[in-house]
Amino acid sequence: MRITFLGAAGTVTGSKYLLEHSNRHILIDCGLFQGYKQLRLHNRDPFHIPVSDLDAIVLTHAHLDHSGYLPVLVRNGYRGPVYATSATCELAKILLLDSGRLQEEEAEFANRHGYSKHNPALPLYTEQDAEQALKLLRPMELHQKIEIVQDVTIELRCAGHILGAATVEVDVGGLVVVFSGDLGRPKDPLMFAPETVEQADYLLVESTYGNRQHPVESPQEQLAEVITRTALRRGITLVPSFAVGRAQLLMYHLYQLKRKRAIPDVPIYLNSPMATDVTRLYQQFHKEHRLTLEECEGMCHVAQFVRTVEDSRELDQQSTPAVIIAASGMATGGRVVHHLKALAPNPMNTLLMPGFQAGGTRGAQIVAGAPTVRIHGQDVPIRAEVVPMQTLSAHADADEIMQWLHGFKRPPKHTFVVHGEPDASDVLRRRIALELGWSVSVPEYRDSVEL
Repeated sequence: MRITFLGAAGTVTGSKYLLEHSNRHILIDCGLFQGYKQLRLHNRDPFHIPVSDLDAIVLTHAHLDHSGYLPVLVRNGYRGPVYATSATCELAKILLLDSGRLQEEEAEFANRHGYSKHNPALPLYTEQDAEQALKLLRPMELHQKIEIVQDVTIELRCAGHILGAATVEVDVGGLVVVFSGDLGRPKDPLMFAPETVEQADYLLVESTYGNRQHPVESPQEQLAEVITRTALRRGITLVPSFAVGRAQLLMYHLYQLKRKRAIPDVPIYLNSPMATDVTRLYQQFHKEHRLTLEECEGMCHVAQFVRTVEDSRELDQQSTPAVIIAASGMATGGRVVHHLKALAPNPMNTLLMPGFQAGGTRGAQIVAGAPTVRIHGQDVPIRAEVVPMQTLSAHADADEIMQWLHGFKRPPKHTFVVHGEPDASDVLRRRIALELGWSVSVPEYRDSVEL
């Protein structure tokens, strides 16, 4: 069997791993490259093999860096099954349609305002392409073994992280390869801890936070401090947020803070139709997270949901303190970009930047202290207070990854460290080699290895 690393190798984005065995081809994850332009350009590369040769796709979870390339493959001829948990399938319906719609809107905006170098600017895929991709989804349950092609079975286990996220075990004629996907945190307020995996012949483990630990400070205390400080100067707290997972965690903490009267009674807006739809899924899949029904109800109603573009524009004219949560989490697109143009130049406001910001994104530039960021062909000054917040991550940190690895009863023959920036992956590689004594390496993009 051969594995080829078609993404999330040397970077945290574009997760795609191709398994080949006896003329069978299986793709684990199907993610978009995001961040640096040189990475995003890979989204338009020809696929590694003829798309018609692919037999099956398996998704670890629905985040676009793991699922967002699927409409491209379908547009180019893929017609096979796409396996994932039921919650991942429901989230993918929301995320992929939104992604296609957003890419069409951005291409149209670029053409209308003439700031693209391409004439015309074209979307990577359309909403219609996404609709075709969704027809291929095949929901499956955790701990259910399914033969997806002859002599190849898969089994999914809970990975924490977000609704529906799973580790994937692939058994190819008795040879077992485990893909960690994105591992959640053992004590995440919303999601259950990642399930232990006891054995594998080969392992791919994520390393997003492979070189650091999460802060121990309370996220609620930090949120309360920032929101209160901003409200006292009559400003708006703008929070770029992923629509899946991060937005719901923020609203959970804000619900608790409001309940305890630990923050001023300012309006809270969730300005993301996608995040609104995702939030409702927490009620549908209430057995797949830690929240009680009361907490879930409180989380779902702490914010005013902003649906229309007109209502979104009105928020930029808000003259009293407020909290605005808007996608995307790294400020690469979506409604938060328009809020940045309006709110970032005002020193009364705060840009609260929660979680990991991939290199090359606007979020990373803002956190690094850039005096301006480029938005729609204009340099927008950043005069608002910038507050990075690392206490809301849905990813296991380095110690938590090592804790998960200790669950293996015997070492894999080899472990591949993936889904991390180069330093994070290499630091985790050294820890695995020194502390566990395992055979381990960091693959590069398009490396191909015989297992």
